[in-house]
Amino acid sequence: MKLAMLCRSISSHHNLHRITRLLQYRSFQPDFVPRDPNGKPKKYKYPAFYDPYGPRPPPSEKIIQLAEQIASLTPEERGQIGPALRARVMLPKLEPISVEGMDLGSQVGAGAGSSKAEDKKAEKTTFDVKLEKFEAAAKIKVIKEVRAFTDLGLKEAKELVEKVPVILKQQLTKDEANSIIEKIKAAGGVAVME
Repeated sequence: MKLAMLCRSISSHHNLHRITRLLQYRSFQPDFVPRDPNGKPKKYKYPAFYDPYGPRPPPSEKIIQLAEQIASLTPEERGQIGPALRARVMLPKLEPISVEGMDLGSQVGAGAGSSKAEDKKAEKTTFDVKLEKFEAAAKIKVIKEVRAFTDLGLKEAKELVEKVPVILKQQLTKDEANSIIEKIKAAGGVAVME
């Protein structure tokens, strides 16, 4: 059954091809232009760079004069052009983009690193308390104080204190951190705020 259908489709396709072959010949199509067999391929001239807006007209004489006037100003006066123009044209103020947390690699200069460190110190609102050292005789008192302001058991607090220097508590306000440091100092340990 399938073999008969296959033979029928092949024979009908062969007849159809014979009928339409003459109509499909390229020279009968109106847009066909025969290619010159001896001709060379066309070479296209590409622009040096892609400009999506196309060629731009040259600036007007008024713009050229304005550019010359701006170039003749002192650096201080040039710095005042932006805010004055923004106020005059009512443009929104452009805010600097924060690059904190982005890896800029070699793009960031040496001066940018120091200003970033100063900004972090000024912004810091949460602090960590770090146990630096303690007296051997006051070890038990320090463990009791650590247990008082943490939710650790005796064994966990003892292990934590023995890992000196170690951070005892994180994300504290300045007042909370200072009170914990005073308590540890009274017990015989040395703690610092980070």
